[in-house]
Amino acid sequence: MSQTPGRFAGQVDQAWLDRVIEPVLEPDLPIIDPHHHLWVREGNVYLLPELLADLGSGHNVIATVFEECHSMYRASGPEAEKSLGETEFVTGIAAMGASGTFGPSRVCARMVGNVDLTTGDRARGLLERHLIASGGRFAGVRHSTAWDGSDRIHKVVPTPGLLADRKFRAGFAGLAALGLVFDAWVYHPQLGEVAGLADAFPHTPIVLNHVGSPILGGPYGADRARVFDDWKAGMADLAKRPNVTVKLGALPVRLPGAGAVSREFPPGSEEIATAWRPWMETSIALFGAGRCMFESNFPVQKRWSSYQATWNAFKRIASGASEQEKAALFAGTAAGVYGVTG
Repeated sequence: MSQTPGRFAGQVDQAWLDRVIEPVLEPDLPIIDPHHHLWVREGNVYLLPELLADLGSGHNVIATVFEECHSMYRASGPEAEKSLGETEFVTGIAAMGASGTFGPSRVCARMVGNVDLTTGDRARGLLERHLIASGGRFAGVRHSTAWDGSDRIHKVVPTPGLLADRKFRAGFAGLAALGLVFDAWVYHPQLGEVAGLADAFPHTPIVLNHVGSPILGGPYGADRARVFDDWKAGMADLAKRPNVTVKLGALPVRLPGAGAVSREFPPGSEEIATAWRPWMETSIALFGAGRCMFESNFPVQKRWSSYQATWNAFKRIASGASEQEKAALFAGTAAGVYGVTG
């Protein structure tokens, strides 16, 4: 799943990934990657050179959207202002991409940053400062709230119910006035919390990260069919809220005891597509292609599969879609939600 501060288990092994090189499917299909990170963390470096290497693997990635990941925060100053460092850092990368010097992809054309919305009414001023610091590239905020009652599941926040918190919602209220998006990262038992937030703020676009993050391990691992049914019911209810869209990606490919292919080689796109298809096809059926977008979630996903194979897998999953639906899934929805133009 997506990154939280201090949690990035495992190293990226580029030599292992390079053992499987595939022909790129539909190489001319325009792609906007709406969810990737940049960081130096736990021995892993993923900055502009690494991103460009992945973008150069053959797919037609015309632009990307940076997703907050507690990267390059200011080392000093008021706590609430430290996340401005991430926005300043990404703005510099975006300016490099916009120059054309580093290739045709407009890297970090837009960004989702972080502002602590639990600061309530004070959040509005912080949001405005991020907009200014980004040169207008700041598209929204992610305030991750993934939580589960089991001690075996990683908790992003210490207590549940943050999306309904009074101070959080006071800060959230500032998003719509500034034309900003909210990215939600929750686990599948929390989908109802996102629905409640969407009902309370129907004019604020909400993007559900990672297909709602179904928990397939820990205490949930023994009955994955029930997880799927519970997740599907939550997604069907959430789909009734027209201000909610979904990012499709960041799901496990191989699970213990599931007859996984040998780890001598990384998964190819057919294996990835087989693992992800039920979740993604269900999401597209419930929300429609115009409210879904494929995401790489790199470099988190890079621990398990290459950029080339990951996007080939998405293309396999969408192989039966119309040209209009493909245009939405691979670029159009992301462009509309995050304001990627040009």
